[in-house]
Amino acid sequence: MKAYDIAKERYAELGVDTEKALSVLSCQSISLHCWQGDDVKGFENISVPSDMLVTGDHPVKARTVNELRSFIEKALSQIQGRHRVNLHAMYGEFGRKKIDRNQIGIEHFKGWIDWAKERGYGLDFNPTMFSHPKAKGFTLASKDKNIRKFWIEHVWLCREIGAEMGKQLNTPCIHNIWIPDGMKDQCIDKAGYRAILSESLDEIFEKRYSRRHIKESLESKLFGIGTESFVAGSHELYLGYALKHNLMLCLDLGHFHPTESIGDKISSILQFSPELLLHLSRGVRWDSDHVVLFDDQMRDVAHEVVRTNALDRVHLALDFFDGSLDPVKAWVIGAKSVQKSLLYALLEPTSLLKDLEEKGDYTGRLALLEELKSMPWGAVWEQFEKKTRL
Repeated sequence: MKAYDIAKERYAELGVDTEKALSVLSCQSISLHCWQGDDVKGFENISVPSDMLVTGDHPVKARTVNELRSFIEKALSQIQGRHRVNLHAMYGEFGRKKIDRNQIGIEHFKGWIDWAKERGYGLDFNPTMFSHPKAKGFTLASKDKNIRKFWIEHVWLCREIGAEMGKQLNTPCIHNIWIPDGMKDQCIDKAGYRAILSESLDEIFEKRYSRRHIKESLESKLFGIGTESFVAGSHELYLGYALKHNLMLCLDLGHFHPTESIGDKISSILQFSPELLLHLSRGVRWDSDHVVLFDDQMRDVAHEVVRTNALDRVHLALDFFDGSLDPVKAWVIGAKSVQKSLLYALLEPTSLLKDLEEKGDYTGRLALLEELKSMPWGAVWEQFEKKTRL
């Protein structure tokens, strides 16, 4: 408490209210992704190996739905605040039956809804467009009408499930679409594939649901392993489509060029879109989905969200899968790294920095930004953590 009191005084001298920062931070929800718990295997009865390239051999992995839920509960018990759980369609309770993805229904997720309702969690949902015999190369952008029809039907059902989740839990479910469609080497008909993808999306979103029950987003990608030269669902395509059709855009920290800042995109997109979804991960040389850390990129994202005054417009979700780590501890490390970044941003004297900027005192602005790095923000974080330990 003595260290916190000193920090509180230091920040007050800069016009920063640490109590307010702690209060705001405690209200920020993070969506924990279920797929870190079992290395993106799911609980389907489809004998197709995962193509998500999860690496590592940590012995702890969820083998059943109940085991996965217990892992998530353990992680959330160590993270201050009220948070959400993010599910992929492959994590339904299918028993021993072989239920293909264009046959899933709300009944396969009733257990998840009851569990979330009992514990006060919100649920988010994603169609699973990978690790399937019909996901080789292209899904929604496929030139094969039958393949395309299969995946459109899958997304239709996922949207219906997501809307029902939001309705029953009385909190909007965020339904996010990501597809792996692309090519390893040079693609000639990029326009053709993207036109087909747009047509598929038109068909998918022909039916609209209440935003009180579901909020829908599109997640782009620059490249992937096996799609190094062309990805149909690019940032530019989804940006245009989302703005035109009143959908959210999802920005994943690992889905852009390794030197590209996601933070710089936030204030631009929010000029035209009411909300934004962020998938928080960490790429190491490529989109490797390492556990997110309290690093430059995460702090840059947090600063832009706070400086843009958009905490109520930006949805935060974890999205990494590191098979070398204990899944519970990976969730806790990742979530707390996000919270540390948000706190660091909330403790910034933004109005003072803006005043220096508007006066043209760029030297003063730079000097203050550097001084803030040695401020006792860690003592404020310890005060926040104290609530979790209590």
